[in-house]
Amino acid sequence: DISHQLRTPLTSMNLAVSLLSKEDLSYDKRIVYSRQLKKQLERISWLVEALLKISKIDAGTVIFERKPQLVKDIITRAAEPFVIPMELREIDFVLHADKESFLGDASWCVEAFGNLIKNCLEHTAEGGRITVTAMETALYTEIIVEDNGEGFVKEDIPYLFERFYKGQNAGETSIGIGLSLTRMILSAQEATILAKNVPDGGASFVVRFYKQVI
Repeated sequence: DISHQLRTPLTSMNLAVSLLSKEDLSYDKRIVYSRQLKKQLERISWLVEALLKISKIDAGTVIFERKPQLVKDIITRAAEPFVIPMELREIDFVLHADKESFLGDASWCVEAFGNLIKNCLEHTAEGGRITVTAMETALYTEIIVEDNGEGFVKEDIPYLFERFYKGQNAGETSIGIGLSLTRMILSAQEATILAKNVPDGGASFVVRFYKQVI
């Protein structure tokens, strides 16, 4: 499966390089192929980085910090890479968080929530909305990430967090490891995650960080 995921963008890159080597190629075509090449390089880079992170967690070599984190700070950092794509597609990003906090590792949590926001972005139409809502109780801090897209296919829900699983609504460039990596990161910090459909339409990820029992 990994070989297949690498072979597909490599094939596209080889074709783009061949076309770019033509001396009579127009400037406009050269720009198009250069952008395609850059896009495929970014895809491979993300895949390799994600696989390295999964391997480290599998091997038990990652030490997760348990420090107080403000939900709004973590979500703001996680959403930063997607600000421009959301603006271009006129997608509203709404964050309902104030002083809610949890114990966790900042960098790894940014990675986990970044994957959830990315997933929502990929399944939200232009002019749509992505909402993150935080709530804190005496037992846990709950963070809900949801969109108003097409939602999950019911049959896919039990398998969404399995490695290399791609749902029926998955895009052509989907690899099937983003949600798996997210669950691994959260589980390693004794947090839980579940996926469900929003009654009015859309997908919802519910994350809970349980408070330390004294």
